[in-house]
Amino acid sequence: MIDRELAHSPKNYAPLPLVIDRGEGAWVWDVDGNRYLDCMAAYSAANFGHANERFLAAAKAQLERVTITSRALHATPLGPFLEALASLAGKELVLPMNTGAEANETAVKIARKWGYTVKGVAEGRAKVVAMRKNFHGRTTTMISMSDDPLARENYGPYTPGFELVDFGDVDQLRAAIDDDTVAVMLEPIQGEAGIIVPPDGYLQKVRELTRERNVLLVCDEVQTGLGRTGATFRHQAEGIEADLITVGKSLGAGIVPVSAVIGDSDVMGVLAPGTHGSTFGGNPMAAAIALAVCQELATGEPQERSRTLGERLHAGLARRVGSGVSEVRGMGLWAGVDIDPAYGSAKDICLGLLARGVLAKDTQARTIRFAPPFVVGADEIDLLLREFGAVLDARRP
Repeated sequence: MIDRELAHSPKNYAPLPLVIDRGEGAWVWDVDGNRYLDCMAAYSAANFGHANERFLAAAKAQLERVTITSRALHATPLGPFLEALASLAGKELVLPMNTGAEANETAVKIARKWGYTVKGVAEGRAKVVAMRKNFHGRTTTMISMSDDPLARENYGPYTPGFELVDFGDVDQLRAAIDDDTVAVMLEPIQGEAGIIVPPDGYLQKVRELTRERNVLLVCDEVQTGLGRTGATFRHQAEGIEADLITVGKSLGAGIVPVSAVIGDSDVMGVLAPGTHGSTFGGNPMAAAIALAVCQELATGEPQERSRTLGERLHAGLARRVGSGVSEVRGMGLWAGVDIDPAYGSAKDICLGLLARGVLAKDTQARTIRFAPPFVVGADEIDLLLREFGAVLDARRP
């Protein structure tokens, strides 16, 4: 099966050498019946685990009614979904899209239009300040604000209007903001960069600075949001309010792609009919599933599991520092683990874990990202830690 896939697929992915056939909870099985603990969760798209009965039931019920109408019409699940997500975020308005990159593109468009029509920036001069080592997607506009050579090389010309500063450096940010700046866009914790947690107080200082300079703060919560770090939204856990919030991935419960931009009418009210849209954005099937996700998050249980089990995960990983691990970062059930080069690369360790029935993914040459779904149990966290330790011990120099 792998050969057939590789024969007809561009080489823009380098997947682990196995074929997944089915999944349940925190586990997946390959075509040969081998079971693996899923500590990738499809880059957090499967935060609630595989084949979750609650969300499958919501999908099946909507499948039997209507799945697509386009926003040219109203549909029964859309209003309740928008209301539920707005309530979780403490905002007024929600614009549903499909993917995280699409939500981030939409947020940039809204910020620019706000800059021209509300702030009074001269046409064509709106600037967005973003962070070095960011990951907001791989569309042309998103890579235009990236400094990742793999994502950017040979895809120019790039969209103008972006300036990059170091994540965590308030002084650089202050120097970059000028009268044409309409937004600062960041991930509260940088995911693809290696689960980089900013210094204490950084996000509060960014919020103070953007308010002082009449600049929007856009928080990309596509990976950090919806419980992954132990809070519904990471920026809320830092005690700040964003002007625009983007979400995606687990909003679709691992069943369909759903994303959204969330904000208040003083910012998102710049949109009018015909100025932005998406054929599949807010479709009834997506809305029904996402509503069920919002209802689950409203209980607080997924966030609590992420916090409690995350403490167990981080404590176990920290015990390996100095014995194959050089640093551990993250929050909740999300950990970036830097591997001592003497033990091999991050990919080497991931292949070792694969052989022992654990799925994890390298991000950057030295960093492994662990992101098990919220349905994982304490025993399974302990299993992950044991197998990780066994792989490192087997490679001890």
